[in-house]
Amino acid sequence: MTKRHSVKYKISRRIGESLWGRGKDPVNRRTYGPGQHGQGRKSKLSDFGTQLLAKQKLKKYYANISERQFRKIYQEAVRLKGDTSENLVGLLERRLDAVVYRMCVVPTPFAARQFVNHGHVRVNGKKVKISSYQVKEGDVIDIKEASRQIPMVLETLQNPEREVPDYLDMDMATFKCRFVRIPKFTDIPYPVQMEPNLVVEFYSR
Repeated sequence: MTKRHSVKYKISRRIGESLWGRGKDPVNRRTYGPGQHGQGRKSKLSDFGTQLLAKQKLKKYYANISERQFRKIYQEAVRLKGDTSENLVGLLERRLDAVVYRMCVVPTPFAARQFVNHGHVRVNGKKVKISSYQVKEGDVIDIKEASRQIPMVLETLQNPEREVPDYLDMDMATFKCRFVRIPKFTDIPYPVQMEPNLVVEFYSR
């Protein structure tokens, strides 16, 4: 188990919200932060603090990707035509691990990253083990036959906590999913309020 995977619930407690909307998240019972000072009085955030929190929430939501990776995605979003905040979430949702998570065959983004890295996922019939791989419109993502019987997958399918968003065309019978289109921010089923516009403000200071 990676360090990031083992502390995912501590991330939610530090943020103060259940980032992934899971019922078993301890933040639902303990809304204060972790550690001996977790129950201390919270001070009002400055504009910088608000922007930093928005950036941390978005970055940590996607399996706590590294700052270097996240900044690289932001820089790509700036280069693309159109609204930078829309481009940013579009690029994040095009990550292969994010797509696998949206397919509702694994319980968390952390599990999705591990699932991809272990070679359980194919894109257009070819095995892809890079979780940051950028899926394109029309690509077909599927789960290897042998991997469909993994207990984690079976448990996730038996106890659904989420629904597949409409920018994916998912066939649960064959474990195949077509990436229909790049989603807009309003299409993405975040369980908590995300503010990508503040992330853009943070990096453009």
